[in-house]
Amino acid sequence: MRFATGLIVAAAALIGCESTSQTLQNAPDPSTNSARMPGQGVRPPSLGPLGSFETSGHQKLDAWRYEFAARAYREGYSIEIIRSVLSNIEPMSIFLEQSSEAVDQAEFSKPIWEYIDDTVSRTRVATGRELLSEDYELFSALEQNYGVQKHYIAAIWGMETSYGQVIGNFDAPSALASMAAEGRRRGFAENELLALMEILERGDARRHELIAGWAGAMGQTQFMPTTYVQYAVDWTGDGTKDVWRARGDALASAANYLQASGWRAGEPALVEVQLPKPFNYSYANGQRRPTSLWATLGLTPLSSVSLDPAGVGLAELWLPAGSNGPAFLLYPNFDVIKTYNRADSYALAVSLIAEGIQGRATPAGSWPRDIDRLNIEEIKRLQDGLNRLGFSAGTVDGIAGRGTRRALQSFQISAGMLADGFPTRRALAAVEAAY
Repeated sequence: MRFATGLIVAAAALIGCESTSQTLQNAPDPSTNSARMPGQGVRPPSLGPLGSFETSGHQKLDAWRYEFAARAYREGYSIEIIRSVLSNIEPMSIFLEQSSEAVDQAEFSKPIWEYIDDTVSRTRVATGRELLSEDYELFSALEQNYGVQKHYIAAIWGMETSYGQVIGNFDAPSALASMAAEGRRRGFAENELLALMEILERGDARRHELIAGWAGAMGQTQFMPTTYVQYAVDWTGDGTKDVWRARGDALASAANYLQASGWRAGEPALVEVQLPKPFNYSYANGQRRPTSLWATLGLTPLSSVSLDPAGVGLAELWLPAGSNGPAFLLYPNFDVIKTYNRADSYALAVSLIAEGIQGRATPAGSWPRDIDRLNIEEIKRLQDGLNRLGFSAGTVDGIAGRGTRRALQSFQISAGMLADGFPTRRALAAVEAAY
């Protein structure tokens, strides 16, 4: 997942309350409590056996906390754990004082070549190769145990935290509580907070160790708490799942997660290919086709590997920058990488780092850096126009994802244009002229 870091670490001490597993039957419902929230000059409400919390200094966060504490108690979490997680949380301005939507969209709105420039640097590739060589025994054991090739494990590690150098220094409960209080992703954030409580109750980590990136992802391989609960591994055998400090635990956890998500041992995520000229770009429509067909159509690999490495059988042709940029055949493991981050650009970056660690410099094809690409507002116009014409581009959000590009490609085919689905001003003009 790549997240900004800051100096907001709030390590709350455990409050001296007795632990109990009973459900919250006697505590009042905060939504019906007549006392005002902190910051309004009236004492904070009491949650019965849970007591009250000191104000965080932010009224919306305080109001949310009382409701969520009651929910956590009803679901059986102990008083000690609830207070440990929720006491001393601090409001985070990235959620509570500005829209977080702009942060979310940055990864999607940036040109693909700029994103790759930022993430697949020579230094990152060289460092990955060096660390893999230094700890070859560990990486080999992980590959043997989980079936995930060592260079992909290293690439995830490098992409997520620059090989453990940038794990974030936010307090995970504060980050997730602020996200929940902001409201747009309340359900998601609250479930992650419940997972933090489960982590503490199981003894997998201690409260002060819950350090994260700005969105709550933790450790050297940036696990969200729910992912940690399901997939974190005690590789070192010391009784803890220390994804923050123990390299073996962190990398084994990532490999376990990829394996559980469907990783196919021995298969690559992608192969860069050269397309013949002329070429029917409508084949790049997101469908997986037999590798034998791609060979018949004249696609050739730009490395020593074949179009069908490890007998994959099926592959999708992907043109991340349209007909003027690099072309790739994508295999099932490309989608497995996206369980970490759903953006194609993220999976491409991880795959290219892995290729580089193996000594294959990719992409060999050049990016069309001077192409007349669209900005966010123009993409919204394109999406709206395609929807009006009956080519379903989905939500008008300014993100030219796969749905938008498939819709554009369908329009281009109907209009007799070069159908690569890449959003340019020429494409926008053609769409707007059609209605």
